[in-house]
Amino acid sequence: MGKKSHGVLRRVRQEGFSMNIDRLGFISGEGTRWHASPFFDERSPGCVPELIVIHNISLPARQFGTGCVQGLFDGTLDCSLHPTFDSLKGLEVSTHFFIDRSGGVTQFVSTEKRAWHAGVSSFLGRTRCNDFSIGIEVEGSDYDAFEPVQYEVLARLIAAIAVRYESVKAVTGHSDIAPGRKTDPGPFFDWDRLMGALPNTVQCHHQK
Repeated sequence: MGKKSHGVLRRVRQEGFSMNIDRLGFISGEGTRWHASPFFDERSPGCVPELIVIHNISLPARQFGTGCVQGLFDGTLDCSLHPTFDSLKGLEVSTHFFIDRSGGVTQFVSTEKRAWHAGVSSFLGRTRCNDFSIGIEVEGSDYDAFEPVQYEVLARLIAAIAVRYESVKAVTGHSDIAPGRKTDPGPFFDWDRLMGALPNTVQCHHQK
């Protein structure tokens, strides 16, 4: 572990961060849980996590705590529950982490594996972002403010990822890697607040 990672690790300990990601890519710590998704595969040869992509999600839209997000990511969503779910039939998507409105963290895919979260995407001219990114879904919408605890937990999670992977140097939004196709995490996401809490080894890449 290099000097920069040691600095991040000291910060994690000093600020009371309790999350840890092990060598197999699984998280542990207070408020975290594992919920397996079948929607993942191996990263392309030579690819390691270098980027964190932030999304928002709520199912149905702007309704929180329904359990439907978990159903989408594990393939058990009953699409008859809401008319808007018709478009989700047969959809195979996932994320590495989901932060709910209370700050709970659910992991669906090991960070060592490729989750299917970014879709058609490009970061600094490099396509296929799923190959080299870690996806974090924050429960919310383009029309609602996020909870303070979600920012706190997101910063802790990013710090834990940065400790585990020295290769992770950037965080961005889904809308930044898929402009015109995606809008999340949306206008209510406070990038300045997140930037102020990021480890000094991780830079924010967001177009306002």
